[in-house]
Order: sequence, then structure tokens, then C-alpha cells
Amino acid sequence: MSHTLYKPVATRVQRSELACPGSNPTMIDKAADSAADYVFLDLEDAVAPGDKEQARKNIIQALNDIDWKAKGKTVSVRINGLDTHYMYRDVVDVMEQAGDKLDTILIPKVGTPHDVYMVEAMVNQIEQAKKLPNTVGLEALIETALGMANVEEIARQQYTRRLEALHFGVADFSASRRSRTVVIGGLNPDYPGDQWHAAIDRMVTACRAFGLRAIDGPFGDFSSPDDYIKSAKRAAVLGCEGKWAIHPSQIALANDVFSPPPAEVDRARRIIAALAEAAAQGKGAASLDGRMIDAASERMAQNVVQVADAIAAKQGAAAA
Repeated sequence: MSHTLYKPVATRVQRSELACPGSNPTMIDKAADSAADYVFLDLEDAVAPGDKEQARKNIIQALNDIDWKAKGKTVSVRINGLDTHYMYRDVVDVMEQAGDKLDTILIPKVGTPHDVYMVEAMVNQIEQAKKLPNTVGLEALIETALGMANVEEIARQQYTRRLEALHFGVADFSASRRSRTVVIGGLNPDYPGDQWHAAIDRMVTACRAFGLRAIDGPFGDFSSPDDYIKSAKRAAVLGCEGKWAIHPSQIALANDVFSPPPAEVDRARRIIAALAEAAAQGKGAASLDGRMIDAASERMAQNVVQVADAIAAKQGAAAA
């Protein structure tokens, strides 16, 4: 193991992330009552230019009026891009008027580490000026060729201490690369395999190297739950810990795919127990169910148990 280690910046249960347009207060209310772990209130792509200001007001009101934590939700706001004139007012108004109710800000189309730094500087100043009791985290959408080309530098966080997660924004990434697609997040039958594998794999590796969470983005055909599940499973295998839901019907699917199955959790606990017993006997490895297990097995098992325990704690808190 290298002497240079980056511990997880922040641990959150983020199996399902429901996208909700800020221009629709009714949908915001429904999102708060949904089974999603995470809700991001959108000021960007889901909101028409003429509705941006009203959407911002709607979101500020919803952040203040709804007890998101009591509903078991982590709540985020996706601001507009740094290349728009909406972005600065998004950060200033939301932070000044409802920053104490906000968990994270989702930054779209991040291309370089300096994009994150700009938002970081604004959030820092507002938190100090308003004496906010909480620290608002940042999350970055990797959805351009430039962002993917710089993903390791973005994840490295040399310009920020707030960055928690990277999200793969497959739709804009496709447009940026001029990829041929048939459905957002789906597979083109002309490609013999998973055309998103390399991009997601690179982003996940960058996240895990520098202590960030890795989240998969949208799947556009909400009339096809089977294809959503396949997409989510591919992302989970690569190391993502959650996926967007652009429709309420996708929430339960994401929660299921990104929750460790009970049998997997049980085996993980038995691995940890067996290696603890072996260590007490001066052994570095052991046998379980006819297979050799060692320190690497324990690290993988710990990952499973940590996720299961976090989910159980979240569900317990929501029930209370």
C-alpha cells in the first residue's frame, strides 16, 4: 500500500438520486416524499431559460419549507453552468437564503479543477458572511470530453476541500464526443459491447483514488425497467455506488441494485469473522466455503458491510 492515502471525503447513502425540475413545485413535494436517497433540485437542463428565476425561488422556498432530513433525504441543487449568467445568482441566492438547509451543490459540465474552485470560493465566502452552521459539499458532473480528459485532476481536489462526488453525465458526454446513441445511457447495437465502460471506469478509478463517491447518471427510457436495471448493474460492477432516477419508477430499481444482497452481506461478515479467528492463531489467511481468503478478501468484505450498515442506519433514522 502506498504511503500516500486519500481517505473518503464524505460518506453518504446515494443509491438513488432523483432529478427534480425546480420549475415544478408539485414535483418537488412528491420528490421529498419519495423513496429516493438523494434529491437534486434542478436549475439547469430541466428548466427553460424563461423559468430560471422562478425555479430558483421555488427551490429556495422548498429548501426552507420542507424538512428534508426528517424525510430521510440528502438534498442537492444543480446550478447552471459556469458559462451562463444564471450561475452566480444560483449560488448566491440559494446559499444566502437557504444554505443552512442544503447538503450539496451539483456543478454541471465541469471541465477543469478551476471550475470547482470558482464555486468553492463563492460558497466559502457566503458561509463565512452568513455564519452558516453547516458545510455545504460540492459534487461535479463529468459530462464533457474536456471533463473526462481532466477527470483525475478534478478528483485530486488540490483546489477544494468540499468536493465529495463525481457523476457521469452520459447525455452531454455523448454530445460532446459526438457519440452515436439510441437512448440516453443505453447501448448502441452497432457497438460490440458497452460503449460507456471506458468512461465510467476511468471516472470511478479517479474517484476511488482520491476518496470521492462515484455516481452513474441517467437512463432515458423510463418505460424500460429491465434496461435500466442492466445499466445500473454495469455501473455497480465497475464501482459506482448509485445512479440517477429521472422518473419515480426508477427509484426502487436503483435502491435494489445498489443495496448489497443479504447473502452477500452475510458472507462478508463471515469472511471478516474467519480472518479475525485466523489472525488470533497467527495466520494471515483462512479457508471459507472451500475458498482461500486473505487480507484482500477482508477489504472487499469491509466495503460490503460498510454499505449495508450505512443503509441500515439511514433506514433506522427514517423510521424513528
